[in-house]
Amino acid sequence: MSIQSNLNTIKESLPEHVTLVAVSKTKPVSDLMQAYEAGQRIFGENKIQEMTDKWEEMPKDIQWHMIGHVQSNKVKFMAPYVSLIHGVDSLKLLQEINKQALKNNRIIDCLLQIYIAEEESKFGLDEDELNELLASSGFKELENIRILGLMGMATFTEDQNQVKKEFTHLKSIFDSLEKNDAYGKGALQCVSTISMGMSGDYQLAIECGSTMVRIGSSIFGGR
Repeated sequence: MSIQSNLNTIKESLPEHVTLVAVSKTKPVSDLMQAYEAGQRIFGENKIQEMTDKWEEMPKDIQWHMIGHVQSNKVKFMAPYVSLIHGVDSLKLLQEINKQALKNNRIIDCLLQIYIAEEESKFGLDEDELNELLASSGFKELENIRILGLMGMATFTEDQNQVKKEFTHLKSIFDSLEKNDAYGKGALQCVSTISMGMSGDYQLAIECGSTMVRIGSSIFGGR
């Protein structure tokens, strides 16, 4: 199967309200261009340097999503162009994104990463940390970021019931965030995105309320 036919098959299976992020990390520009020529315009990378190199080389109507763990000292390299940062898990990181967005005269969209998995290797905030961050005075001062919603990664397991439980947990946190106006509007005025689900579990994620899926190997093949 070609990249284009893989992409078309996946797109046909997605409901209209679900956004597809083609996870292109480690893949050459030639592979990304095949997806681009098939109509894909949103690509997800997990290393800022690799993403920046691809941004410089590829058409400028592409939206670049940073889906990996972000180090504060690298934010400046993607601040001129990044469309959405998925894995934001601290006020310190938000403040750095805000600072670099201001330097570039931009408002940068972010998702807050919630820790839902039963694995030590995953990053993210728990529910208490999320509420603490949103209620903090530091958060209220951020004028050059916009929080679009939440992102989470389920445990890597064959146990679909566990994955479903984790996705449902993230959706319930998202629902309470969407309804909660206690934080004032500010950076939270556009909460509409819940990014969960990858190649192995995106259909389950959509059933549980995902509006954005991150799919790599089902499009580009294994790494």
